[in-house]
Amino acid sequence: QVALVESGGGSVQAGGSLRLSCTLSGYGAQGYCVGWFHQAPGKEREGVAGYDSDGSTTYADSVKGRFNISKDNAKDTLYLQMNNLKPEDSGMYYCASEFKLLCRASIALQLSSASQFGEWGQGTQVTVSS
Repeated sequence: QVALVESGGGSVQAGGSLRLSCTLSGYGAQGYCVGWFHQAPGKEREGVAGYDSDGSTTYADSVKGRFNISKDNAKDTLYLQMNNLKPEDSGMYYCASEFKLLCRASIALQLSSASQFGEWGQGTQVTVSS
């Protein structure tokens, strides 16, 4: 049984930092790809960062240089470190995953559509005030 558990998020002022966590279970040795999605109020979910279990990462232009994915293998947990946050970064953040076998060859392509991920976390709220 595959599952994702998210944590982190909160409220910060512009320029501040937050770290989101996504703990995965149930994938075993099959590998996976993971995407972080941002959903602002009234807008569709947008992929902002992606990770493939082969070690590849990708970032949306809007967060490049500010967001970074890291992984704790012992805990099967991925982290999204978000620095220099801006008010437009506010919204819900979702962690999503898919079995490696079903992922696109490029994590950037995989991240291009939320429908390409089969498992979703519960989401966490990020609020950045100006």
